[in-house]
Amino acid sequence: MGRRFWRRLAVTAKMETTYGTDAAPTGAANGMVMTNVTLNPLQGEEVSRELMLAYFGAQAVRLVGNYVELVGSVELAGAGAAGTAPAYGPLLRACGMSETIVAATSVTYAPVTASQESVSAYVNFDGVNHKLLGAKGTWSLSMAPKQIPRIQFTLRGLWAAPADLVTPAVPMLAWKDPLTVGEGNTTTWSLHGTAGLGESFALDFGNTVEVRNLVGADSIEITDRSVTGTMVNQADNIAAKDWFGIAKAHTRGPLSIVHGITAGNIVAIAAPQVQLGRPSYGNTQGITNLSLPLTCVPNAGDDELTLVVR
Repeated sequence: MGRRFWRRLAVTAKMETTYGTDAAPTGAANGMVMTNVTLNPLQGEEVSRELMLAYFGAQAVRLVGNYVELVGSVELAGAGAAGTAPAYGPLLRACGMSETIVAATSVTYAPVTASQESVSAYVNFDGVNHKLLGAKGTWSLSMAPKQIPRIQFTLRGLWAAPADLVTPAVPMLAWKDPLTVGEGNTTTWSLHGTAGLGESFALDFGNTVEVRNLVGADSIEITDRSVTGTMVNQADNIAAKDWFGIAKAHTRGPLSIVHGITAGNIVAIAAPQVQLGRPSYGNTQGITNLSLPLTCVPNAGDDELTLVVR
């Protein structure tokens, strides 16, 4: 009996041409270099038969609405050349985002409501391959000084029977080395037009992802979206910026974060209409900070946020 090693893992993902039809991703062309990977290989619901019998005891259940869930993070970095899509681009597209490429300049990801895309994803645990077909999901982002910024993806896909398959090699060449936050690498950290001394930034794309089972059709659907986040900055006095007054007046303003200093490894996050929630105080190392809840509001539709790789 062979043993399987926990750290021997390969994740691949490829855009589907036809929804739910296996796009057959390969390690060489579609490998995803991820951290903190969790695979829930057989998710769904349990239906009890609820039989009335002359004796006590558990009754067999039926496993229904079966799907596979993958949770994992990628490092937030560029693609190595401006105008080239990053290797994690298919995952963003599977989370209800469009991809617009301007040659030699930039790649922009923006929310979409219609014409959502899907991926076929494989998760190979040291020789046992699990498939997620018709996979869609959501993502969140975290940034903090001295840390590697990461995007965490949560994908749900239609269930397929796992099978033995040789673990593919995933080349690292398509993955640009990340830069830690701060330390001269993060060039813009601004909210409502004011640069802050940042302690952390978190963003949740907030897709509602539903597993839909009908007679004759199973699918994964994104049915809603609410982009929220939190920015924590070193607290200043009211004369510098009255965040409490801004929150109470429901005033909206832009958010801008630019991380990276060299073309090919720059990522910019922008939201033009950000409303603040209720600010709260905290401290780090005995220095007072202010936590600012954020809601990114659409202006004319599907325009509340962009993630630009350049």
